[in-house]
Amino acid sequence: MDIKNQPGKVFSLGLQHMLAMYAGAVIVPLIVGASLGLSGKALAYLVSIDLAASGLATLLQVWKNKFFGIGLPVVLGCSFTGVAPMIAIGKHYGISGICGAIIASGVIVLIISTFFSKIVHFFPPVVMGTVVTVIGVTLIPVAINNMGGGQGVKGFGNPQNLILSFGVLLFILIMNRVFKGFLRAISVLLGIVAGTIAAYFMGMVNFASVGQTSWLQMIKPFSFGTPTFHVDAIVTMTIVAIVSLIESTGVFFALSEICGIPLNDKDLERGYRSEGLAVILGGLFNAFPYTTFSQNVGLVQLSNVKSKSVIYVCGFLLIALGFIPKVGVITTLIPNAVIGGGRWWRCSAW
Repeated sequence: MDIKNQPGKVFSLGLQHMLAMYAGAVIVPLIVGASLGLSGKALAYLVSIDLAASGLATLLQVWKNKFFGIGLPVVLGCSFTGVAPMIAIGKHYGISGICGAIIASGVIVLIISTFFSKIVHFFPPVVMGTVVTVIGVTLIPVAINNMGGGQGVKGFGNPQNLILSFGVLLFILIMNRVFKGFLRAISVLLGIVAGTIAAYFMGMVNFASVGQTSWLQMIKPFSFGTPTFHVDAIVTMTIVAIVSLIESTGVFFALSEICGIPLNDKDLERGYRSEGLAVILGGLFNAFPYTTFSQNVGLVQLSNVKSKSVIYVCGFLLIALGFIPKVGVITTLIPNAVIGGGRWWRCSAW
């Protein structure tokens, strides 16, 4: 598709990329923040800074220069790989401990980017597949707790929560079986929207707080406190970061083939360096480690639009959403049972 001098099409395709990754982008802060007992206001802000950081991380990866950037149409979001480790770290050291570990792991990724770009070819698919399977298994308990309404909450596992969560899961399953292309790509997002609407009619959602929230807010680093650094947490998040690099490598090569742009060791090095910067960025803003999202690769292949301008639009849209607190508040109103249904599908997808 030729989109030169067609800003309308560029914008719509950029919006499509944002919608495809939005559910994945917001589920991580919702799960981690809720597990750490954050208030609704703090959780809404966490979602906002996560969206803005995702956008900025995406721009850093798309912008190819001498020092960083893979230069392919990739979109970055917070890594699902780190959900369980971040919850464990947060319960011991708080958000400051999570952010300190994320920053340190990002620095380590920057340091090893040259070396890693030369050895990544030696990782066979069976190794990558085993690692990804283990990650999915560790996330299942988190999904089950969400499906019951959230661990420790009153009425955990009541029929209302179970009906809602399994309804969302069934909706997503049907979307994936019946539809293809874009609708299938955003099936999780549509499932969460449908589940939230159903929860509203079940009396489980109150939108009053949305009207009480301002339209604009400022985002600043260290909003949840100064990062603290702990050796065990740093080692854990470094392992998470390396696993994410392996996943990103698959995305890079897939896009390389789709776009007809061969990659060499230097290209991979710049891509890994960008990912390291993205991880550091997440830690500085008290957000999360960022990695390339594979669901957006399907959109590139489906639309046959390989222009980076579309991804630039997606990145700027994500940044803009981060400055609109109403978006964050709406996201936090999603019941745990709805998130659990979407989360269970993500676990099975691993």
